[in-house]
Amino acid sequence: MKHGKKYIDSVKTIESAKLYDVADAVGLVLDSAKAKFDETIELHVRLGVDPKQADQQVRGVIVLPNGTGKSVKVLVLAKGEKADEAKNAGADFVGAEDMIQKIQTENWFDYDVIITTPDMVGLVGRIGKVLGPKGLMPNPKSGTVTMDVVKAIKDTKAGKVEYRLDKNAIIHCPIGKKSFGKEKIVENYEALMEAIVKAKPAAAKGQYLKSVAVASTMGPGVKINAKF
Repeated sequence: MKHGKKYIDSVKTIESAKLYDVADAVGLVLDSAKAKFDETIELHVRLGVDPKQADQQVRGVIVLPNGTGKSVKVLVLAKGEKADEAKNAGADFVGAEDMIQKIQTENWFDYDVIITTPDMVGLVGRIGKVLGPKGLMPNPKSGTVTMDVVKAIKDTKAGKVEYRLDKNAIIHCPIGKKSFGKEKIVENYEALMEAIVKAKPAAAKGQYLKSVAVASTMGPGVKINAKF
């Protein structure tokens, strides 16, 4: 992949083999975020687990103390009283069969998160093949299949993120925007890292945290000496 002059200049300020203190690492990432838009700051954590083993999965949700800086559009699939609650709680879209049909027939994806009540799960399952690959399938573990739609909406809007392993045993997760500044991003980093450490599977053996790094959308990664 060919990188531009700004990226190459940023790389020169970072020692690739060095493990930085988190505050220093975040500072370097912010300095290297030179795009004209408000870049997202991401955390990348490689874990010493086998993602192919069911008893070594690492997955969870957390509301970051300072949010993500992203405006999240929420679709709620519910009926009756729960649909009314969702509308009053600020859901962007609310419906039932009509919304499922819209997704099926119009290939509609103008939302970031789907929240549904348990009684709608059977209907949602009909479009699982469409939602699954896009990471939109509601799941009780992520808090998106629930009777408490009001809390789910508020948490999502406030900056709830889901962390989970990819096939290479790495967790990739946003922890804020460049405009947040160092202090707020460090707070989000610490909250997310504590959650990941607490989620260590009992079956995981050896070193759990293999590597930790932060990076901006367009900038190089900076390795962190994770003290957890």
